[in-house]
Amino acid sequence: MTKISEAEEKSEYRSSSSSVRFFSPPSPAEEFCSEAVFQEKLLRERQRTDRTGRPFLLMQIGLESLLKKESTKSTKDLEHLERRLIAGVCSPIRQTDIAGWFASCSVIGVIYTEIDKEKRFEIREKLLTRVRKQLAEILGPELSAVHISFQCYPMDFDPEQESSFKLYFSPEAKREKGGKSLSLMIKRVFDIVGSLGGLLFFLPCFFVLPILIKKTSPGPVFFRQTRLGLNGKPFVFLKFRSMRVDNDPTIHQEFIKALIEKDPASSDTSSMEQEQVYKIQSDPRVTPIGHFLRKTSLDEIPQFLNVLRGEMSLIGPRPPIPYELEHYQSWHRRRIMEVKPGITGLWQVKGRSSCSFDEMVRLDLQYSREWSLWLDLKILLQTPWVMIAGKGAY
Repeated sequence: MTKISEAEEKSEYRSSSSSVRFFSPPSPAEEFCSEAVFQEKLLRERQRTDRTGRPFLLMQIGLESLLKKESTKSTKDLEHLERRLIAGVCSPIRQTDIAGWFASCSVIGVIYTEIDKEKRFEIREKLLTRVRKQLAEILGPELSAVHISFQCYPMDFDPEQESSFKLYFSPEAKREKGGKSLSLMIKRVFDIVGSLGGLLFFLPCFFVLPILIKKTSPGPVFFRQTRLGLNGKPFVFLKFRSMRVDNDPTIHQEFIKALIEKDPASSDTSSMEQEQVYKIQSDPRVTPIGHFLRKTSLDEIPQFLNVLRGEMSLIGPRPPIPYELEHYQSWHRRRIMEVKPGITGLWQVKGRSSCSFDEMVRLDLQYSREWSLWLDLKILLQTPWVMIAGKGAY
């Protein structure tokens, strides 16, 4: 094997004056990981990127169509083809890269570590050309039956592209969902029964609150806003209107940007010692009745309809506004990739608006990691007291 220094190895995907360099691992068969090992290494690489900010590329080679075409061949021939494909995929990678089954015997995955973020598209094209050439030598015209795709982590946010939220990089979330399918079905039944019960219990509010809202401010009774649900799927979020119709959303956009990026100088605070909150205190856009609705959380009642439609759950992270995600770090996005958003959640009963944005995300991720029906029940039982106390509500 060609000797290469550590500095050269780390800069292979960063060179601007020369093409991408490759060299072969000692033994493709030994370096090629099983699905379980590959997914664990993918998880560790994601965590490393979250810490260091150095992105990586994930290549997926789909073999489903090819295997259907080759299904008439003997097991021995298929095994031989598999070995040749693995050798072909492993031959143009560095020792720091990781190859294995992304999905057992159907999708090959390769993790190209620590690439240059500014040159990721150029690197992807070079890698694609190299891999296609390798596979063409093995498959010939059958190459058309193989699907090759690339995803970069962290992914560029695009609210109109569903791929911005795919669980490519959250193997633990896929694994946990698979093991909790029955509990998730029970959770959905619980959501339907609970939201119907909530609508029935708060039915008088649908007669009284519209009158108060109309008397204190002209405009519609309900506030409708696009929010992002599970895996970034947009939906129409409902609330009783607590703000004036002619308000300027720039106020909130600048506040959220400052809050997420931790810029206290521009975060609507009168002093550096003021408590950091997720909502603007003394928001000039809020109506007189709106302050009461927010303090008691009665403005959230129409979200029971979102729960009935399956867009939300009773318990879960709060659904973000699309412009929030423009300022998210890569690990922040996991709060909407692993569980369905909810009306109340761990953040509301433990910190609500009195904790920082990062602390809120950590509570959301803790909920996702520790989720159980028992945890949902505990959060639900704590929620009425939080509503009555009104701590952290603005």
